[in-house]
Amino acid sequence: MEGLFSNSERAEVLTQALPYIQQYNGKIVVVKYGGNAMIDEQLKQQVMEDIVLLWLIGVKIVLVHGGGPEISDLMNKLGKEAVFVDGLRVTDKETVDIVQMVLAGKVNKTLVNLLEMKGGKAMGISGMDGRLIEAEIRDERLGYVGDITKINIKPVKDLLEKNYIPVISTLGCDAEGNTYNINGDTAAAYIAGALNAERLIMMTDIAGLLKDKDDPSTLIPEITIKEAEKLFEEGVISGGMIPKVNCCVEAIREGVKNVVIMDGRVSHSILMELLTDEGAGTMVTGG
Repeated sequence: MEGLFSNSERAEVLTQALPYIQQYNGKIVVVKYGGNAMIDEQLKQQVMEDIVLLWLIGVKIVLVHGGGPEISDLMNKLGKEAVFVDGLRVTDKETVDIVQMVLAGKVNKTLVNLLEMKGGKAMGISGMDGRLIEAEIRDERLGYVGDITKINIKPVKDLLEKNYIPVISTLGCDAEGNTYNINGDTAAAYIAGALNAERLIMMTDIAGLLKDKDDPSTLIPEITIKEAEKLFEEGVISGGMIPKVNCCVEAIREGVKNVVIMDGRVSHSILMELLTDEGAGTMVTGG
């Protein structure tokens, strides 16, 4: 890498980033982190570097993470079989204990540790801490899968005020003391909304929103909520993209300025999105 750029070219790159640095300085950006970028070790290191760099230039960054593959992995090791109803994982009492161990424990603390090693100041919390995410049961058949009823955002604001990078695992709780598994994209949308974030970045395993799902060159760089509704009707937004785009729309309705669905498999895609003219993925705006 060293030999690719002269010092003057590096300086040029930095000055081009200056207006973006000014735009985001002191602003809140929420990153929903999951998918391949979480499994691939090299990508994981790069995502952590991006987050620490943004934090160092004064962006108030919040990391919301899932951990599906890690949950499945531990369930397999414990000989517990995953059961699905209508494509959704059934989460009984034993499974929700596993989810809590993996998300609030292993995954959360690993990410905090990585951010600290890269020079950041991070603090890990779950949706149960400070009752950040209150939830209720979605469907009796699914067990402890929760729908969000309330976000108590103060613990996150307190951490941002003390200059920490909050790292949030998406568990919910209710008044009876039950623990719920919460969809990571939905949790990120609600948290970003409660923070009135400048931007929510959703990292996925696809290039963004495509007109033709099999052709990356048909990427739609920007779309309004109204245009998204039209694409739903036309069937362009289908399959796994439906809940993702719904979360983007929800986030904007909750108070986020704009949301980007972005390919987490591309190295340093977060920096490309925030600090260059190019951007990355599809931006959803209120229009």
